[in-house]
Amino acid sequence: MRAVVCNAYGPPESLVVAEFEPLTPGRGQVVISVKACGVNFPDTLIIQGLYQFKPSPPFSPGSEVAGIVKSVGAGVEHVRPGDRVISIAPYGGFAEEMVAEAAAVIPMPDEMDFDVAASFAMTYGTDFYALKDRARLQPGETLLALGAAGGIGLAAVELGKAMGARVIAAASSEEKLAICRQHGADATINYVSEDLKERIKTLTNGQGVDVVVDPVGGGYSEPALRGMAWNGRFLVIGFTTGEIPRIPLNLTLLKGCSIVGVFWGSFNARDPQHSQENLRELLGWLQEGKLRPLISARYPLEQAADALNDITHRRVTGKVVLIV
Repeated sequence: MRAVVCNAYGPPESLVVAEFEPLTPGRGQVVISVKACGVNFPDTLIIQGLYQFKPSPPFSPGSEVAGIVKSVGAGVEHVRPGDRVISIAPYGGFAEEMVAEAAAVIPMPDEMDFDVAASFAMTYGTDFYALKDRARLQPGETLLALGAAGGIGLAAVELGKAMGARVIAAASSEEKLAICRQHGADATINYVSEDLKERIKTLTNGQGVDVVVDPVGGGYSEPALRGMAWNGRFLVIGFTTGEIPRIPLNLTLLKGCSIVGVFWGSFNARDPQHSQENLRELLGWLQEGKLRPLISARYPLEQAADALNDITHRRVTGKVVLIV
């Protein structure tokens, strides 16, 4: 089987496609014939040795796959060969086959396309965990999504609307903001041409926003925090700008607000049952038409570096997917 391989930490251009022997599942494991794999910002960090965990090379990046069960190990009963499934793993998805722990494998609806399934779990799963479990977003509250045209941001826009919130989308261009409005944003902010804090104040009549989804970091985090309402919840999801902000903690005192960390990968590992319950609920919403994942580009395995570079340089709206 073929796989995209990171033989040494480095940029996307250092990845190679190589041939390997077919994979074999161990006890409690499943081998999946991968049909599609989502490409996410953490993949750009893992190949450089910059993520929270550092697999030892050689390894294949990619953590979000959809495919067909090829074989199962001892003790696996909820899926069998031939089943269409979705799975999340720390890495290994940029390949024709991937080994997954059975606890991280869930059946996918028959009518669901593989590319949609592979672009769904990580972004919507992260945001649902953030909004439902960490922020406890309530109907009628106001949600601000930073980087709102990216994978995490656009999923937050859709989920915020589905959960009854008023959604403000902030992004870096009018083209991106138009996409946010198409996916349900009630109001938008161009944080390149507008003052983020002042625009939040205007759009909320001085009350501020109740919840902020921040996958961006950098210079946008502090003004967003300054635009929070009393008892607000600021969700720290990532730092796609490459800069981890240093926040004056007196702001949390003055605003009576909370800064809340969101690490879905760790949550998924620590509480897989709850995580799968969330994903099943999300799949139901998808089937009901409440969620509309946007895939802006599809690449073959051989162009994995192009997909990763598009994410690194923030050229992506919604998600990009490798088609195997």
